[in-house]
Amino acid sequence: MAASTLGRVAKALLAPALALGATVGLASAPASAAVWSSCDQWGNTGLNGYTLYNNIWGSGAGSQCVWANSGTNWGVWANHPDTGGIKSYPNAKKVINKSITSLTSLTSTYNVTVPATGAYNTSYDIWDTGHKYEVMLWVNRTGAVGPLGTAQATVALGGATWTVYKGTNGSNDVFSFVRASNSGSGTVDILPILKWIKDTKGWFGDVTIGDVQFGYEITSSSGGLDFTTNNLTVSAR
Repeated sequence: MAASTLGRVAKALLAPALALGATVGLASAPASAAVWSSCDQWGNTGLNGYTLYNNIWGSGAGSQCVWANSGTNWGVWANHPDTGGIKSYPNAKKVINKSITSLTSLTSTYNVTVPATGAYNTSYDIWDTGHKYEVMLWVNRTGAVGPLGTAQATVALGGATWTVYKGTNGSNDVFSFVRASNSGSGTVDILPILKWIKDTKGWFGDVTIGDVQFGYEITSSSGGLDFTTNNLTVSAR
């Protein structure tokens, strides 16, 4: 969501990492020891070509820890109060740095295990290098969460049907594609979505895609909930 933009843009710029209050360490991690974990507010690391971020940025956030077995297999334990407003966007990022017209393919596969309670969305967050445009692809959502802006169209693109929202947060334009039905796994053909925004709607030009993020935009997870990325791949050429 666009309301989270400033927090997410700042996530890589803020240092040093700040530890939050009480945390559970690796109590939420798989039985096999994770190769990396962090309960720091801005904890991050690079693994297998991906950058993992804990990224707790919202007001009134609780505790959250991220763990990773690899850049493509990782998860989060989060205990955020049900007070409204996005608390965090833990994610894995793949840098692209190619213009839309220079890309011949941009695809991603995902497989997640997410809780049945709480308020959150599982989403891709795609940025241009100038952070002027943000494209979100919501593959599932639970609870009282919704995208910024107003509905513009319903389209079948990239392997799914989406309701498209267009808005702004005052810093950048936001285009949110909300999947018609929740999905825990699948493949998204991202490039046709970007071309639809560029060529069909003319909402931006031949921008350079800086990075593709995938994660969990969490509004509430009272009592502590687990979010697991069983597998994630982002491929560009």
